[in-house]
Formats: sequence, structure tokens, C-alpha cells
Amino acid sequence: MHKGRLEAFSDGVIAIIITIMVLELQVPKGADPHALRGLLHEFLTYALSFLYVGIYWNNHHHLFQAVQHVRGAVLWANLHLLFWLSLFPFVTGWLGLGEEYLSTWPVVIYGGVLIMAAIAYYVLVRVLLVGHGPGSALARAIGSDFKGKTSVVIYAVGIALAFYRPWLGNALYFMVALIWLCPDRRIEKTLAQ
Repeated sequence: MHKGRLEAFSDGVIAIIITIMVLELQVPKGADPHALRGLLHEFLTYALSFLYVGIYWNNHHHLFQAVQHVRGAVLWANLHLLFWLSLFPFVTGWLGLGEEYLSTWPVVIYGGVLIMAAIAYYVLVRVLLVGHGPGSALARAIGSDFKGKTSVVIYAVGIALAFYRPWLGNALYFMVALIWLCPDRRIEKTLAQ
């Protein structure tokens, strides 16, 4: 099966996720800059979620540059990833509420969605690797996936810390986003060889 339709569908879903998130931003209740002050938490949460969705889109795009073909299991694994990404507007809205910004449960649930999206991406990669084999360019490019595994651990620590100090959970989620902001060049390097 050709990968083009899967990529196009995924790009469309991700574009809709970003659109829904930006539409959830509240318009200030005033015409002066002070009206923006009450929306700071909401905007920061949106920016973090936009960054995460962008990271997933970027990594998904690079991943599929090394993919030669897809099969049914890949389609389901990709839908699994898109399901968790589609929850970003919901958890972003809940976390971004003024008083809820530093509340335990919104931070915990946000972290839970981050973990599940990371696991879903890991599953997608593993299903692709089964179809391409251990000696494929994809397998060489993925390697041990240290950043992916480390991210899940940091998310779990962030969730645990959110029960003690929610802002620490948010700080760890932001840290993981910064780790992934540095481009992952494994696939590009492997394909260039």
C-alpha cells in the first residue's frame, strides 16, 4: 500500500487539531493591553501544545520519508497516534483556564495525554519497523530512540510531581518540548547515505 494517503490524512488531522486549539483562545474583554494579562496562562498553554503538535507533525513527516510501504497495522497504529493528538485541544483548554493553570488534575491529565501520544508514536514506529525489517534504512535511522524513551520517563515524573506541585509537572512538560525542539536528524542522515 502506498504511504501518500496516510501522510495526507495525518497532515489534515493535525491541521484541524491546530485550528481547533487556536479557535479555543479567548478574545480579550477590553481594548487595552491590560486585557491580555488575564489570558497569559491560556496563551502559554496554547503555545506549548502548538509546539508539541508541531513536533509530532515534524517527526511524523521525517519518519515517513524513510518508509517504503504501509500495511493495515500501520494505518491502525497511525490512527492510534492521531486519537491522542486529537485530545490536545481538550487538555489544552482545561489546563489553560486561569485558575486551573496550576491545579493538579488538569496538569496530570495533560501529562497523561502526552505520555499516551508518545507511546502511540512508539507503537507506530515499532509497527513500521516490523514491516521494513531490522536491516532497513528506517531501522538504522531510528536506532535506540533514546529521546523518545527518555521523554516518557520525564512525563511520568511530571505527572507524579503534579500531585505535589503542579507547576513542576508543567515545567517538565516544557523541558521535554525543548528537548524535541532540537531537530532530530537521524532519518535525514541515514537517507542521505
